[in-house]
This record gives sequence, C-alpha cells and structure tokens, in this order.
Amino acid sequence: MKYKIFIDGKEGTTGLKIFERFASRNDIEILQIDEDKRKDPAERKKLINASDFTFLCLPDDAARESASLCDNDHTVIIDASTAHRTNPDWAYGFPELDKSFEKKILGSKRIAVPGCYASGTIAILYPLVKSGIMPKDYPVNVHAVSGYSGAGKKAIAQYEDPNRNPELDSPRLYALTQAHKHLPEMKIISGLDFEPIFNPYVCDYFQGMTVTVGLHARLLSKKVTAKEVWEMFAAHYEGTLNVKVVPFMGEGVLPEQFIPANTLANTNEMQVFVYGNDERIMITTRFDNLGKGASGAAVQCMDLLIDNLKK
Repeated sequence: MKYKIFIDGKEGTTGLKIFERFASRNDIEILQIDEDKRKDPAERKKLINASDFTFLCLPDDAARESASLCDNDHTVIIDASTAHRTNPDWAYGFPELDKSFEKKILGSKRIAVPGCYASGTIAILYPLVKSGIMPKDYPVNVHAVSGYSGAGKKAIAQYEDPNRNPELDSPRLYALTQAHKHLPEMKIISGLDFEPIFNPYVCDYFQGMTVTVGLHARLLSKKVTAKEVWEMFAAHYEGTLNVKVVPFMGEGVLPEQFIPANTLANTNEMQVFVYGNDERIMITTRFDNLGKGASGAAVQCMDLLIDNLKK
C-alpha cells in the first residue's frame, strides 16, 4: 500500500527537507500541486482531502487556514508551524517525552510538531518537572545556538551571499524582547508556571543545534547530585527511539571537552548531556534543527502512525 502525502508549503526549508526524506521510499505517493495553484484554497483543499497525511509547512495563519480545509475524518494533519502547538485538541509531536504523548499521537488526526528550540528545551525541562526535581516556578534560563538554516530561506540567502554583511561571520544573539514564538510551548508543555528567559544565537554554520539549561542545586525542590540528575534522565529516556542520554563521566569530565552543535546534522537523533558539578548542574541537548527539530520529527510522527496501522 502506498500512502498519499501532500506537503502544503513544499518550497520552504522544512517542506523541502520532508520532501527529501521521501525520495527513497516506495511506500509513499507525493500529491503534487501545480505551481500556479499553490495559493489556491480550492486546489489545496482537494489535495488535502485526497491525502492520507498532509504536512503543513506554512506561516501560522496559513497553517490555520489549511487545517480548516480538511473536511473528512481520514486525513492526518501534521503541522510544523507554531499555530497549534499549545492547542489541547492537537497532539504534541514529541513521542519520546512520555508514553502519554505517544498515546495521544497514535489516537489523533491532528499533530503539532514541536519547534526546534522548543524540542531541545522541553526535552530537558519536562523530565525535571515531572520527576519533582525542578519546581514549577523555577527561574529557568535557556541558552541555545543554531545553524542559520533554522532562520528560513531569506536568512540562508543572506548567509550564503559572498558579499554578505561581516556581522554574519560571528554568532548573533536575537529575540531580545523575550517574545520568541517558541516560549509558550516551552512553558505549557514543560509544565512551568512562567516562561523561561530565552537567549538564542544564530551562527555561521548550516545546521545543528545545542540547547542548555543550568540548574542551581540550592533552588531545586529536592537535594540531588549531578549524577542523580543524570540517572533520572537516563531512566526517563531509556528505550526511546531517538533521544539518547550520553554516559555520565563524573564531575567536570566529559567524553569530549567541547560540545559542538553540528555533529548530528542530517540525523533524527537527540543527545542529552549532564555535566558541571553538584552545585551548578548543566544539561545540554544536541540535535539537528532540521531533523528532530523540524522535518525529522514530522516524518517520525507519520511513521509512528503507519507502524501502528500495520500491527
């Protein structure tokens, strides 16, 4: 059986990456839209309703419009935009977070895929809150670096312009007003009372991301060592498909003295590092901002549903 797939917004970075992931698959039939009808609601509605799975790779308002065009009980909508990530009627597409997330994905026709920064942040915060180590009102500060591919087609063109602004040679801090679009899902999905402080940097390499949260042990709900925090993460993600906890190497020692951000590019993997010391415990996630942080996560949710149908 071939599953019919429509990618609404295939011209964007996420849409193109999803399309590339289907290139070698013989169980997929891509429903193509004529170039001159890409913004025609009637044509998009026809293809959405003819598909088994529709991926929305669109700005938020356009994603809401596309979702509303589906009028059958068969098509699964997988939205890569921010539009539905905090909507309780939609499943949150991060099955490794908890069995309850996986169960909701398997029972839903509407799935909102996490944002890239949000994936790395929530992978840290959700287990900390659920385990009772982190209080819900903890003053969370998130530091993150990303390759420039995460900033979209316009930014990619700027970075790859041979006459580009010299400022692009260095890491650039942005989201200075603390109003980044991923903050609501970071708070709500993690179970926090307040949104974190969020400091993202876009950097001069194509893809890959690290997200880091530091913990002051004195502010936690219970007394724990760095190794005990690592043990909690190792148990939480044991046996999951794509999230792996790096072995704990002891205080002040890492399997590598640096954590480069680009080593998982073109994969759907995520690694969790726990390091630092018993007073200041550091947790970092590393993954591909275009993989587990976007297109890879979207296709993973589809494959989870397909595998369940085969059982």
